[in-house]
Amino acid sequence: MRLTAQQIETLRQKSAQHFGANTHIWLFGSRTDDSKKGGDIDLLIEPGLHDPTAIIDAKLALLRDLHQTLGEQKIDIVIRRTDSNHELPIHRIAYTTGIQLA
Repeated sequence: MRLTAQQIETLRQKSAQHFGANTHIWLFGSRTDDSKKGGDIDLLIEPGLHDPTAIIDAKLALLRDLHQTLGEQKIDIVIRRTDSNHELPIHRIAYTTGIQLA
């Protein structure tokens, strides 16, 4: 995995701060492969929130905080609500190839 311990802790803390303590996070994509270089940070987040407006507000606030803390880099956040039975192919990819951070 190509994230430092400090970056992982920042992702955990900021996600819990904005989405709630019961939030789960997966890192997926090229950052999970130590043999690759560069790449954006791809995250799947299962929020502790259920209100759609609150989830959107939390996502925007999290992106703002991560850019301030980790620096300007490409960060993609995919949301999967735990109260939804709808699963997209990107969700399956994150669950099967990703690394759960929280």
